[in-house]
Amino acid sequence: MTDTANADEEWGPFGRPLFDDPEVRDSLAKVGVLDVGSNSVRMVVFDGAARSPAYFHNEKVMAGLGSGLKESGRLNPEGRKRAVEAIARFAALAKNMGVSPLATVATAAVREAEDGPEFCREVLEKTGVKLHVIDGEEEARLSAQGVLLGWPGSYGLVCDIGGSSMELANLRDGEVGKRVTSPLGPLKLNNFTNKKDLKAYVKEVIADLHDKMDNQTGMRLFLVGGSWRAIGRVDMERRGYPLLVMHEYRMTSRSISTTTDYINSANLDDLRDRCGISNDRMTLVPFATVVLKELVRVFKPKDITISAYGIREGMLYEQMPAELRERDPLIEASRFVEAKDARLPGFGKILYDFVTPLFPNANWQKQRIIKAATLLHDVSWRAHPDYRDEVAFDNATRANLGGLKHEDRVYLGLALFHRYAGKIQGSRLEPMMKLLDEDQIREAKILGRALRLGAMLWLHGDEQVGELKWRPKKRDLELVLSKEAESMWGEVPQSRLKSLGKAMDAANVSVKFQKA
Repeated sequence: MTDTANADEEWGPFGRPLFDDPEVRDSLAKVGVLDVGSNSVRMVVFDGAARSPAYFHNEKVMAGLGSGLKESGRLNPEGRKRAVEAIARFAALAKNMGVSPLATVATAAVREAEDGPEFCREVLEKTGVKLHVIDGEEEARLSAQGVLLGWPGSYGLVCDIGGSSMELANLRDGEVGKRVTSPLGPLKLNNFTNKKDLKAYVKEVIADLHDKMDNQTGMRLFLVGGSWRAIGRVDMERRGYPLLVMHEYRMTSRSISTTTDYINSANLDDLRDRCGISNDRMTLVPFATVVLKELVRVFKPKDITISAYGIREGMLYEQMPAELRERDPLIEASRFVEAKDARLPGFGKILYDFVTPLFPNANWQKQRIIKAATLLHDVSWRAHPDYRDEVAFDNATRANLGGLKHEDRVYLGLALFHRYAGKIQGSRLEPMMKLLDEDQIREAKILGRALRLGAMLWLHGDEQVGELKWRPKKRDLELVLSKEAESMWGEVPQSRLKSLGKAMDAANVSVKFQKA
């Protein structure tokens, strides 16, 4: 075995951090993306933070380019003016940020309008930005790649709804398969004044899409697009859901049916204010509900998930080296944050080896969360001591991390909360505990207490000074320390070991020093 192979093996199942490699680090420079859609014009600058996208700058203008397109065949004149002004601003920002030229894409409205080519020439002349107009299948492919950015190796059906179109794409084994496009964007549907005619039209189009997608049913459904996110936000409000993170929010067919009925019977102005949805978006939501309800009825998905990652993230994924695409987004992003914010970068690897004996039955998914917790255990140290527990929780639950279900976010946040010995009962965070069962809550507390103990045992960033041994049948917890660490042992680490033992309901807790 080569020295390189030996070195990589030392890093365990998650591999060596890629950003240690200068060539990969250079490929993670800021990436600027401009998305000219039928409803909005948005620029995103990604910071290139390892594997999960970090939004260095994110700005949109609801230009409404596609408003009235079906009737006139042309881009909305006011929307066109607003779009050019927005693109001029974005081009100047990109230049100042050092991310010029922007990677650009223009979708349904521009590709379908008779004055689309003229609009592209105007944008180039006035802003210096060259727009790349893509067809519906390419739009579907990029959106599906955005889903892969958050869920490597995913399988299922991606449904991306824009202003003027809706695309479907199959995912299997982390690859994008068949793609189709349709005119089911809500900007094109809002000319229907008769709801019966609208439903009949949507039913006909979705039946055709189902045929084109080989009549597939029972797949996981990933929902991409602002209208789907708005419906998801209303579903959260209706349910009183405690974690307001849209990415990976899950809905059932029944909850979608209930929420679409809820939207159609509600006062939209009141609902918009309560859910924080823009007026332009809320106007389109009732049309999107008709599409979603029929989509779910026909395709019968086994589960339904909102993806906050779509076409722009797909364009970022397009520029990633293959080795980076294959990495776990949670682990790579956590490593990046550790390297940037922790007091002792690299100690997370040592800490992972220290705490894992307490979780001998952890499956791959649980190992990922434990690994992330060890990498993130110290990144909130700059927060005020009275609030470090809550800041650590918020950093985990609200971070823009891929590859995390909502229950995983809360589990990770709770472990980091207990890293600072916080008390969850009676805090503002307590309602989120309903996303976990009692075993998960207990387990997260054990992990947090183990992190708290391990954090006391620093000697060097790359040296293991202690080993935890857990004998579950005897409920015996033992800490074995190196001779070098003996001088570090004292009242505070002893107290933290006892606290860990209590969380584990250990019958015996002891410490032993190795002989020199």
